[in-house]
Amino acid sequence: MDYPNDQHPAAPVRSGIPEHGRIPKYYAVKARISALVDELGEGGLLPTERDLSERYEVARETVRQAIRELVLEGRLRRQGRGTVVAGPKLEQPLSLASYTEGVRRQGRTPGRNLVTLDRFPCPEALAAETGLTRGEPVWHLERVLLADDERVGLESTYVSVARLPRLDADFEPDSSFYAYLHQQGIAFGDADERIETVLATPREALLIGTPPALPMLLIHRVSRDTDGQPLERVRTLFRGDRFSFTTHLRG
Repeated sequence: MDYPNDQHPAAPVRSGIPEHGRIPKYYAVKARISALVDELGEGGLLPTERDLSERYEVARETVRQAIRELVLEGRLRRQGRGTVVAGPKLEQPLSLASYTEGVRRQGRTPGRNLVTLDRFPCPEALAAETGLTRGEPVWHLERVLLADDERVGLESTYVSVARLPRLDADFEPDSSFYAYLHQQGIAFGDADERIETVLATPREALLIGTPPALPMLLIHRVSRDTDGQPLERVRTLFRGDRFSFTTHLRG
């Protein structure tokens, strides 16, 4: 059976083309560039905007808009003065597993760059959210997340100094914080997690190395130990063009 505008019911592009078939010119170009991306494969160099505009007989701004969307979706990435085909997104499980475990399962090398490790009295908002005591000393650990040396996120962890009094002396900032907790005899019990889409602040975008307009996936997590006592409060930004999240549901 022939379907109008090549809109087979199982084709992903079906959701992008109205039934009347009239679509923005840039979207038609985007679909053609997307097919070219599949042909080139990961790491393949995309032709220049000028070459693509001549190939598809459209204005360079039309090509530019199509490429811009493919970059935001993670299909393409900027490399120097050119644009190349990006690899598949990293899949992070929604579970009490660490970032390290999730990245290693996909054959990538996890890493972290320390931004800051300091301590201050627990503010009221943090106390109300976690169950910690207002004014008690808390650590703030902020690190840039890496995958094969590529900056992919920014993580801020808050934990009571009383639980980990030697965090600044014993903890290796580029290692897994969850592995460190395990070494200290601390086990996770449960956690509450919330995910939302945000734009990074100028400071966050600078640390992650992305343009401020790039959508981010923000995860808020409040964890407790097996006794139900407050353990950590984590705020993690993940690049929307490099990450997706998975979970397994049972009825």
